[in-house]
Amino acid sequence: MIIQVSPLAEARLTEKLGDRPGYFKLFYDTDGCGCDGIAVLLILNEPDSDDVTVEAGSLPFVINKQQQIYFEPCLRLQSEHSFPSFRLSSDSMIYGSNVKVHDLRDTADIAPQPTGWFVR
Repeated sequence: MIIQVSPLAEARLTEKLGDRPGYFKLFYDTDGCGCDGIAVLLILNEPDSDDVTVEAGSLPFVINKQQQIYFEPCLRLQSEHSFPSFRLSSDSMIYGSNVKVHDLRDTADIAPQPTGWFVR
């Protein structure tokens, strides 16, 4: 899989990484969407064991090997000066014109909290 990243998108993604190491993960999110799913970019400390490398120039990109089926082999990631999110497309479709980046590096060491109803 290849992602052709525009110069502006590359600059914005590099800025989001900052001086900390991390990986961009192309993720097809279906939880709570109310639709088939949306493409998002996650920033992770390190790839998961099921992730494979995506060729994206100088940026470290990965994708879960089972989620590759949702995307075409050659994608484009673009950005505009006046819009804070990204556009992910291919030759035949637009995967998202409002693709957001979620930095999960700070949350990686936080233990999950129990949820649900409690009777006292």
